[in-house]
Amino acid sequence: MIPSSGAAKPPSRWVAATLLACLALVPQSSAQTSESPAAPLAASAIQVGTPRVLTLGQGVALDLVWIPPGVFLMGSPFEEPGRFITEGRRHPVTLTSGFWIGKVPVTQQQWQQLIGDNPSHVKAPQLPVDQVNWDDCQKFTLALSRHLAPYHLTAALPTEAQWEYACRADSQTRFWSGDRVADLAGVAWFAHNSADQPHAVGLKPANPWGLCDMHGNVWQWCQDWHAAYAREAVTDPSGPDAGNERVLRGGSWSSEADVCRAAYRFSYPPSYRLMTVGLRVVVTKAP
Repeated sequence: MIPSSGAAKPPSRWVAATLLACLALVPQSSAQTSESPAAPLAASAIQVGTPRVLTLGQGVALDLVWIPPGVFLMGSPFEEPGRFITEGRRHPVTLTSGFWIGKVPVTQQQWQQLIGDNPSHVKAPQLPVDQVNWDDCQKFTLALSRHLAPYHLTAALPTEAQWEYACRADSQTRFWSGDRVADLAGVAWFAHNSADQPHAVGLKPANPWGLCDMHGNVWQWCQDWHAAYAREAVTDPSGPDAGNERVLRGGSWSSEADVCRAAYRFSYPPSYRLMTVGLRVVVTKAP
């Protein structure tokens, strides 16, 4: 499935057909309530966490995990320790379409394969790429989209809602692994255990939906402009049409535990590059 040499090639027809089959699953009902976060919108033969591999050429691959449509509670309760006011009022969010998301943050090897350079401050193939700004990430997702175009698929940064939904994996705790700092330490690289450096992706356990490094290691750009949350239930939110800063999520190897929480929101101007900031991609059916 992974070619050993040659230029970047589209994914195999079997992989692309499977991705399309999953993305074509349209929900038929919506019997969820806010008391049932992450309830599936429709029965499906494709289970949450189903993995697939995209080949990028020259032995480089990108692992994806299937996230089905659903409903979850976004934001943090007022009583959550470490809560910031920007996390807004906790509110139900409905995502009507499933999506594929990177199992881990984009690596330096993957970035090099599609973009041709490596801007990271500490270089190693399996470290997450860093020192990429939001605009740089658009170049990466565009290159990946061109790679996927023959199969009517497209790549993007996750929306903020997609990111938090995938991170929480049906949990309502501070971290997907629990509420304690000790719960975070077992699943994330952050200020207390990172030795002040990034680590190879995927070394810590995955969340129940199969995703690694959702907390810590590198901040992950989201597609949205930063803005205050809606105060009521929303469907498929994607942020405002304009703004000054783009959303970042997840915390990094230099972050304290409170800012690695699933609900924590950060933002920077899209031109900023930092050695603690990287990305994760989603793949969906092209419009």
